[in-house]
Amino acid sequence: MKKIFLLLLSLVVLMSCSKPKDKKSSNIDVNSVQASAKKVFGTLPKTMLGAENDTPELIELGKKLYFETKLSVNDKMSCNTCHVVNNNGAGVDNLPTSPGTKEGAMGSRNSPTVLNAGFQIAQFWDGREPDLPSQAKGPILNPVEMAMPDAKAVETKISKISEYTELFKKAYPNDSKITFDKIADAIAAFERTLITHDRFDDFLNGNLKALNNDEIEGLDLFIKKACTTCHTGPLLGGNMYQKMGLMKPYKDTTDLGRYEVTKNEADKFVFKVPTLRNIALTYPYFHDGGVASLKEAVILMGDIQLNNKITEKEADKIVKFLETLSDKKLVTKK
Repeated sequence: MKKIFLLLLSLVVLMSCSKPKDKKSSNIDVNSVQASAKKVFGTLPKTMLGAENDTPELIELGKKLYFETKLSVNDKMSCNTCHVVNNNGAGVDNLPTSPGTKEGAMGSRNSPTVLNAGFQIAQFWDGREPDLPSQAKGPILNPVEMAMPDAKAVETKISKISEYTELFKKAYPNDSKITFDKIADAIAAFERTLITHDRFDDFLNGNLKALNNDEIEGLDLFIKKACTTCHTGPLLGGNMYQKMGLMKPYKDTTDLGRYEVTKNEADKFVFKVPTLRNIALTYPYFHDGGVASLKEAVILMGDIQLNNKITEKEADKIVKFLETLSDKKLVTKK
């Protein structure tokens, strides 16, 4: 009898211990959240515009050029220096702004991720270039960055490397002459392969278990707190321009943003809305790299963009959701 009593007591204790775990279940309607998210965002396309013309040979050439330090005046910098895609990099260097070829020289803006970049409406924070080939040329000739003097100097330097003679023949069989335009075109072809795959897409595609309760609550908060005012579409950004400090001024009032391109007064402090894909891996944040913490960035955006107070607890859950936007391979390797 005593054994039976002890057994029953043990069962009661086990059942009582399990109840708090059950209470962790969310009251959120997962199907409803997923349906809302599909309408606002949508999944990343499988290919970028222009990729239909990319051959394996062109991509191979572009990859080599992407890592080519001879494209810089001091033979030390490549595209990958500031937009790291090897060694588990998320297409950035994780610095507020990036160093250039000259000792002590620093860029004026944070290096945005190159991952998924070809899906965006334009390139650079101020949208001054329309596409990936145009973007690829910029840093090579930028006097602070790779600092090559002109396009002809780039062509001459790369032409002297015998390996490129063969690679250009394979990539451009009808006209293998090495030109600056072709160099940029090849780099862009490689960059068009840099498409990430994350758990959020799995969730949108019907796997409701791809996200846990906290992450789904974070997604629900992200939508309800109006973060989707700017961060919409498959990239959760990258498809519009917006003033930095829409409701309250941002601390950096020196960078005039898109105004430097358009000279339109309405474009002062306006920047391209950054993609949130891989955002947990691409710190620090904003055009000046002025905020190190993703949680701090979420709270600040709610304040100065939406005049909307986001609590610490809410920000924690939103960050949990944002972490689901990280490429699965990059996260697995960490």
